[in-house]
Amino acid sequence: MKIVKLSRLTFTALTLLGAVLAQAQVLNCVEQPPGSGNFINPVTGQDCITTIQTAVPFLTISPDARSAAMGDAGVALSPTAASTYFNGSALAFSERPFEIQATFTPWLRALNLNDVYLANLAGYGRLDDLQVVYGSLRYFSLGSIQFTDQNGQPISNGKPYEMAITGGYSRKLTDEWSASIAGRFILSSLASGLQVPGETDIIGNGTSGAADIGITYKTDVSIGNSSTLRAGANIRNIGAKITYTNSTAKDFIPTNLSLGSSLQTYFDDFNSFTFTVDFNKLLVPSPRVDAVDVDPMNGRPDYLDQSPIEGLFNSFGDAQGGFSEELDEINLSIGAEYWYADQFAVRAGYFNESNTKGGRKYLTLGVGLKYNVLGLDFSYLIPTTSVRNPLDNTLRFGLSYLFDSDTPEGVDL
Repeated sequence: MKIVKLSRLTFTALTLLGAVLAQAQVLNCVEQPPGSGNFINPVTGQDCITTIQTAVPFLTISPDARSAAMGDAGVALSPTAASTYFNGSALAFSERPFEIQATFTPWLRALNLNDVYLANLAGYGRLDDLQVVYGSLRYFSLGSIQFTDQNGQPISNGKPYEMAITGGYSRKLTDEWSASIAGRFILSSLASGLQVPGETDIIGNGTSGAADIGITYKTDVSIGNSSTLRAGANIRNIGAKITYTNSTAKDFIPTNLSLGSSLQTYFDDFNSFTFTVDFNKLLVPSPRVDAVDVDPMNGRPDYLDQSPIEGLFNSFGDAQGGFSEELDEINLSIGAEYWYADQFAVRAGYFNESNTKGGRKYLTLGVGLKYNVLGLDFSYLIPTTSVRNPLDNTLRFGLSYLFDSDTPEGVDL
C-alpha cells in the first residue's frame, strides 16, 4: 500500500472538505468594470475560477465503464444495471428481468496509488411487466494515509473511505413514460478519531441521507430507419447537509440535475448506432467572489448556511456573473455507440466543463463485449487540456451478468 503524508494544510483541507480553501480561492476577485458581473483575478488578469465545492464528491463519479466511454453520458441510454446511478426510471423499459453489474475505477493511477479506487455493485429485478426494484453499493477507498501534525510529526495511519447504499423503485406509467424514486444512505469516514488542527473538535464520520427522482420517455420513430428515441431527467442526491464535527457549519452534498436524450437507429438485424447527449448541473449554491455576507463568528459566507432545498431552488439564479455564469455551470457530455450483432460495441465521447468551473475537458473511448450471459465493458479517458484529471489515461472496466428474457422491451399495459 502507498503511504501518503499529509501536511497540516492538506489535513485541514481533507477534514473540512475544501470549503475554507474554496472560499479563500475566490475572495480576491474584483468586478471589472463595476456592475458588469464580470469578475477578474487581479493577479492573473483572467476570469475568476469559481468551481462549485461540495462534500462527498465521490457521488459524482460515474461508476459505469459503458457511460465512461461515452463522455459520462447515461441519463437517456438504453437501460442497464448502471441506470441505478444515472436514471432508475429507465429500468422500467428493460428487456431483461434481472441484471447485476460490478465495476472498478482506478483513481489517481498516474501517481502510482494502487489502493485508491471506486468500486460499484449494482443490480435490478423485475417484479412484473410494470415494476422494477433496484439497488447499488458504492465504495470509494482513499488508500493508506499517514496523518501528521502541524510540525510534520506522524500522528497515526488511517484508511479513509466513503460509501453509499441505494435502493429504488421504477414503474411504467404509460407505454411511453416511466418514473422512479430511490433512497440513499451516505457514510464518509475521512479522519475519524483525529483532532482538527487548532480546534478542540474530534473528527467523526459524516453521514447523510438522500433521494433520487427520475423520469424517462421512450418511443419508436422512423427516420429513414427504424429508431428509438429516449429522453430522461433525473435529480440525484436530494438530501441533508453533512458535517464531521460538532460544528453547526455543514456542507452541501452534490445534488445534481441531469437532462439527456438519445437516438438509437437500427440499420438492419446486425448493426445499430446510438447518439446521446447529457447536460448536468449541480443544484447547490454558486461560490461568491467577494467578501460580503460573511458570518463573523465562523468566517463562512452566509450563502453556505442555506438549507438543502433553498440551495436547490436558488442554484438556478444565484451566480454573481448572472445568466452567463449559470450556463457555465452546465457540463456537457456527448457520446456515440455502435453495436454489431448485439455482441460487440465500439464507443466514443467527449466531456466539457467551463474553464471557470473546473476546466475538465476530455475524450473517451471504449469497447463492449457480450457472450452468453456475460457482458464486459472497458473505457479509457484522454485529457484534452492541461487540467489534470484523476482518471487521466486510466483503463476502467465493468462485468455484468445478463439474464435474458423473451419479454419485449415495450410491453403493453
